[in-house]
Parts: sequence; C-alpha cells; structure tokens
Amino acid sequence: MGTSNGSSRTDFILLGFSDRPQLEHIISVVAFIFYIITLVGNTTIILVSYLDTHLHTPMYFFLSNLSFLDLCYTTSIIPQMLVNLWGPKKSITYGGCVLQFFFALDLGATECLLLAVMAYDRYAAICQPLHYTVIMHPELCQKMVLIAWLGGLGSALILCSLTLKLPRCGHREVDNFFCEMPALIKMACVYSKVIEVVVFALGVVFLLVPLSLILISYGVITKAVMRIKSAARWRKILNTCGSHLTVVSLFYGTIIYMYMKPHSSTSKDEGKFLTLFYTIVTPSLNPLIYTLRNKDVKSAIKRILWILKNGQQSHELN
Repeated sequence: MGTSNGSSRTDFILLGFSDRPQLEHIISVVAFIFYIITLVGNTTIILVSYLDTHLHTPMYFFLSNLSFLDLCYTTSIIPQMLVNLWGPKKSITYGGCVLQFFFALDLGATECLLLAVMAYDRYAAICQPLHYTVIMHPELCQKMVLIAWLGGLGSALILCSLTLKLPRCGHREVDNFFCEMPALIKMACVYSKVIEVVVFALGVVFLLVPLSLILISYGVITKAVMRIKSAARWRKILNTCGSHLTVVSLFYGTIIYMYMKPHSSTSKDEGKFLTLFYTIVTPSLNPLIYTLRNKDVKSAIKRILWILKNGQQSHELN
C-alpha cells in the first residue's frame, strides 16, 4: 500500500479511445442515445409492473428488479463517460473510480444471480403450473432477490478490497472508459496470483454455476413444452422464455468472454468494445426484448396510457 498512497490522492485518467478522437465523437452519440433508451425503457417496465395489478406476479417482480439494476449500472458509468468524451479532460477522482469499480462488480454479479432466479421462476411456471403460486410465494421471491443482491455485494467487497490494495507505483492511466477490474489490475506494478485465483473462483460461482442452472432449467422446460398441444399456450411460453434466453445470451456471452478468458489473449481494443457492449447496449436492449415479445407488458402499457388519457373523465365519474 505504501507505493499507492501518493497516487490515491490524485485523479485517474480514463484513456478510452483518446488516440482516436473521431471515433470518440461517434461513441459519445451512440452512448447518449442508448442511455436515454435505457432510462426510458427500464423506468417504463418498473412503473408498469407497479401500477398494473395484472403484472403483480413473480415474473414481473424479478423483471422490475432487473430493470432497476440496469438503471443503477448504467447511471454509475455512462454520465461520467459522456463528460469525459465531451470535455477536454479524461479524468475521474479516486473516489469516483472506486465507486464505479464497486458498483460495476456488485450489480454485474447480482444480475448473474437474478437471471438464474428468473429461469427458476419460468421452470416453476411451466413445469409445475398447478403448484406455481405455492412454490413462488411472495416471501420466497423476496428472499431470492435479497440473496442475489447480497451475493453481488459480497463478491464486490472481496474483489474491490483485493484489487485496491495492489501497488500502482504512481500509475494513473486506466486503459478503458470506466474503472473496470481488468483495467485496474493492469495498472498494478506487481503480479497477484491471489487475485487471479479469486477472480476465477468467483467467476465459477457467479457465472458458470448460474448459467449451468439456467441451461438445466431450460432443458427441462423444453421437454415440457414439447408435450403441450395448445398452440396459443405454446407460443406464449416461447415468447416469455425466448425473451429471457435472449437476455441471458447477450449478458453471459460477453461477460464470460471478458472475465473468464485469459487477459493476455484479448486485444486492447477488443476489450474496450466488449465493455461498451455490455455497459451500454445490453441494458438498453433488456426492456425492448421483454416488451416487444410480451403481450402482457404491451397490454399493460396500453391500459395505463388509456387511463392517463381519460383520467379526468374517470375522476369525474368517481
């Protein structure tokens, strides 16, 4: 720690694509557009799930948590990214960097667990339809979400404490758009086998295990779907499960490639583009995927818009 105390009082420099100014202008516009989509889309899902009583079900309770998580994740990263892309300075305070690093780990790990919980909910709904309300009672749903949030918090505290103890020897340049773990580890002037082992172990716990459970759940769901003779129910199941599987593929695909692959085999620019994808694109696609493929959400939005439009008349009638 002695070698890093001096540099901990100075700002860090977020390099991004600073060697390609024209590319940065394009990225800033794309990031801003996707951020607005993320804010509007995820806020809409949270409000609709809360306001429409038809959506007071475990599935939309979990989906609301996923939307809230995505809002927090993007807000902890994109505003600072845009300030750096639009302004002459590329700096971020030490405290701001630590917060970005912590929230990225915390929320990312929480999402891994939450997606697994959502897969279990789909399994219970499709494979145990008669017992679904008993299995997925509100208390269990709340406990599973709490475990997901606490699990993410615990992993973030472990990795943050280990990474921030690494001596930086005065290095201030973070070779990315935000303070992400691989970039911060590269700043260290020593090699830490402990961090490599801990990262791999937590990667198994928070990435491979949840993904395996998701795949097992959908394997069982696939068998159950094949026995369904009702075409309407078959399509409805495919829509809801298809939405979740699409989100899982986008999220887990990029994260596993980024964190489980040896850092030496990932090129500098490739890592940055992957970072852009799962911090900007994926959170904005989640609400679109769920709403475009889900008639319940679209119907709920139409009902709420109709109520808002005719709210004055309803108030007078009451």
